[in-house]
Amino acid sequence: MRVSEAQQAFFAARRPRKDSPHTTAAYRRDLAGITALLVAELGCSAEELAVTDLTAQALRAAFGAFADDHAKSSVLRAWSTWNQFLTFCVSDGLLGGNPMGAVARPKTPPLSPKPLRGEETPERLLASVADGSRKARDPWPERDVLVIALGLVAGLRAAEMRTLTVRSLVGRAGELRLHVRGKGSRDRSIPVQPIMGRLVENYLESCRRRFPHTRFGPSSALLRDRAGEPIGRGALEYLVKSCYRWAGLHDRVPVGANLHALRHTFATRLAEDGATASEIMRLLGHASLATSQNYIEATGREQRAAAASNRTYLALDRLAPEVEG
Repeated sequence: MRVSEAQQAFFAARRPRKDSPHTTAAYRRDLAGITALLVAELGCSAEELAVTDLTAQALRAAFGAFADDHAKSSVLRAWSTWNQFLTFCVSDGLLGGNPMGAVARPKTPPLSPKPLRGEETPERLLASVADGSRKARDPWPERDVLVIALGLVAGLRAAEMRTLTVRSLVGRAGELRLHVRGKGSRDRSIPVQPIMGRLVENYLESCRRRFPHTRFGPSSALLRDRAGEPIGRGALEYLVKSCYRWAGLHDRVPVGANLHALRHTFATRLAEDGATASEIMRLLGHASLATSQNYIEATGREQRAAAASNRTYLALDRLAPEVEG
């Protein structure tokens, strides 16, 4: 069987799992990227590539080339995708064994939260955005404040922000909840304070002024770009990154975090204020309790490190030298 046909069968077999469109798109990118490198390695066309060509030697060469231009996390994700695909091929009798065991992969890096640095940084960021500090050709502080707030007080991922609709925020004043379609198509409901209702209404009013001929029904996408279309992934990332820059806080954002730093700040503050791992798990939509526990453990380490930096310890060391045995 050709690899292209096997990949189609792989996705058909996954349909009952109800993968999110984001997950399916990531799988397709990983399969296509390595397939292109296999084609180059074997000197054939994509149409000619057969499942039996997927040897350990060919896959090692393809993943080696892939690793030259991609981060560890991307290599790990691609390795996992191909491991699942080839496991499917074995279960369907297309291969005698899964060759991915012979393909090296990076060690999984320890999960470490990356919140914004500095206790007052989130508040400074919000104040700057609300003041219209982000210098754009067409400033839109109502939208920018809402985006930053969705990260800081609801912990939303970028994909979750983009799937919000006008009716995602429901409930009476004092009982507002934000309904979110999360990773892996897992729905969750996040309680929010009345200020979020006001922010959404201010933003929608600005939309009606900007796009008077656009109807914003209950199922319409909430977040929009400057043309009135649902905001794209790149535009959302750029929006947040430029908010940091214009607020003068870009040096307080962990490398590679950007929008996700808002989510990590939300989770870290929950942990600092005494939330349990199960509460953090429900609010952030984690699939594993262990992921949520990381925020509590990291918060404990940071508090101990901060306490240890107290300069008084130096004086105590001089007052009480170590006793020699």
